[in-house]
Amino acid sequence: MSGSPAAFRDMLANMCHGGKVAMLGIPTEDIAIDWNTVIFNMLTLKGIYGREMYETWYKMSVMIESGLDISPVITHRLPYTEFQQGFDAMLSGEASKVVLNWES
Repeated sequence: MSGSPAAFRDMLANMCHGGKVAMLGIPTEDIAIDWNTVIFNMLTLKGIYGREMYETWYKMSVMIESGLDISPVITHRLPYTEFQQGFDAMLSGEASKVVLNWES
């Protein structure tokens, strides 16, 4: 989960009943939480850092291997030589996820 307030709101609105959210990104501003959605959908919000991040990555790889389409959250695909453009897009809040292609 990124630190984008818009992504956080969209994510909460689209979570399945009983879903779990791993907060990895650091928001740049306060984010209002719709507690009715969290409570009545039995959602779990958990902050993640350091070593636990790897467990989250493992779970994500299992979801991707099972067919989860992550393409809707990728907003930028760039050759690795244009990494600065990707960082600029992230810092400006324009990007959701940036993928750098190391084969170009």
